[in-house]
Amino acid sequence: MTASRAKTSISRRRVVTGAAAGAAAVGLTAAVPAAAEAAAATRTTNSYVAADAELHLLRRATYGPTAASVAEIRRLGAAAWLDRQLDPAGLADPAGDALLTRFPLIQLSIDELRARVGTGAMRYGWDTMLQLGFAATSRAIWSERQLFEMMVDFWSNHLNVTNPSADVWDNRHDYDRTVIRPYALGRFADLLKASARHPAMLTYLDNRFSTKTAPNENYGRELLELHTVGLGYTESDVKNAARLLTGLTVDWDTGNYKYSANAHATGPVKVIDFRHANTTAAGGEAAALALLDYLALHPATAEQIATKLCVRFVADNPPAKLVDRLVQVYLDHRSAIAPVLRALFTSAEFKASVGAKVRTPYEDIVATVRAIGYGPDATGTAGIESLYWLIGSLGQAPMSWAPPNGYPDVASAWTSPGGMLARWNAHLHIVAGYRPKEFQRPADLAKDLVGALPATYGELIDALARRLFGRTLPAADTTALAGYFGKTPAAPLKPADSAVGWRFPQLVALMLNSPYFAVR
Repeated sequence: MTASRAKTSISRRRVVTGAAAGAAAVGLTAAVPAAAEAAAATRTTNSYVAADAELHLLRRATYGPTAASVAEIRRLGAAAWLDRQLDPAGLADPAGDALLTRFPLIQLSIDELRARVGTGAMRYGWDTMLQLGFAATSRAIWSERQLFEMMVDFWSNHLNVTNPSADVWDNRHDYDRTVIRPYALGRFADLLKASARHPAMLTYLDNRFSTKTAPNENYGRELLELHTVGLGYTESDVKNAARLLTGLTVDWDTGNYKYSANAHATGPVKVIDFRHANTTAAGGEAAALALLDYLALHPATAEQIATKLCVRFVADNPPAKLVDRLVQVYLDHRSAIAPVLRALFTSAEFKASVGAKVRTPYEDIVATVRAIGYGPDATGTAGIESLYWLIGSLGQAPMSWAPPNGYPDVASAWTSPGGMLARWNAHLHIVAGYRPKEFQRPADLAKDLVGALPATYGELIDALARRLFGRTLPAADTTALAGYFGKTPAAPLKPADSAVGWRFPQLVALMLNSPYFAVR
């Protein structure tokens, strides 16, 4: 298998279409036309988001605020809340842990999985890989360790190994379990070395087939361009990296990583400014690890990772001064990621980035379930599986990107009319309980989201906006939404009205279709 190539650069070039395009594509005017159109036309993306530092942190460092997470950050304050999220091992997560037991295959080692399936129908099957995708979706929604789960997703894209994919049927779950998750908030140097010695990466980028007589350059090239220093390499660097990486392979009998001295190409190598005599085959693995340490701590790698973190959490076009500061933090802490994240989230640039990001399809659907507070299936996984396939229909099932560069993380990649329409349909399906019908929903959705019955339609819309967006809406948008029911904001609301009955899910979905929800 040869992974498809997609040349990428995350230099600080300007992205022509960013958050503004994303917000414009999902205006309230699309759902309730005339009344809000003139006002919406003059808005910028930050006008859709409440100027609230704690809510801003929740929107960026989690998959979306919930009633519980808002209460928590109000109680703790932003600094203490961030401290807890940066220490996931100390953060109790009973709901996430309980859900994980529903996906038993992904908890097995490679040896255990291969023993479990034997030579039966599950061998080379996708059952385990699909469980990994289902588990990732459920953790994103219901885990308390939200920032950790976001960083798992970040590194799963940075060090991408497509899931599901037939070639990694027995090891992709183990890559998540033993590589991505243990180091998601650790040192990138350790993560990179763990990735380079895992059968999933070695299979996906062909290094398991690379030998001294026929070095395969695929992993060597992606290691330089995508995983570490970026585009500042030469073809000679790629060839020498490929030679030094020979011998890092997979045991054909067990499916586990092994170093094969017989396959290692000896002789001096030079990769950028890294030099190694590489005199013996027995010392080849140590030489390869030395290269990985060099690359992980290279300033160009620091810049690439700092830039990607800023694109993820700050803006599609990240501030150059912030990137520069984060590069120094990364180098000062020898690739430790938690200090970089702390510096990012406490920066003036982050605080000023309100409205500068738009949710991707995956984030949008996960945030929808979190915002309305639905619970997972009471038993089993049918609802979680249904949601995973729904997200896949929008083009972003977790870990499913085929090229080695991972999913794009800018608004321009996701803001098409068809994509927006698909999200709008998904919002209504989820809120109304059409799909996934197995999720646990309150008996009275309106009461659950807004509390006691408000006196007027305007007060109902205000209460729902505070729950979903942490703010109330401008008068023009409130008027437009009330007009959907043929009412004015001042019209009295009665218990028998459809606005708090069978049509209430439609109101919720309309509001989720708006930029107030799309802007992260």
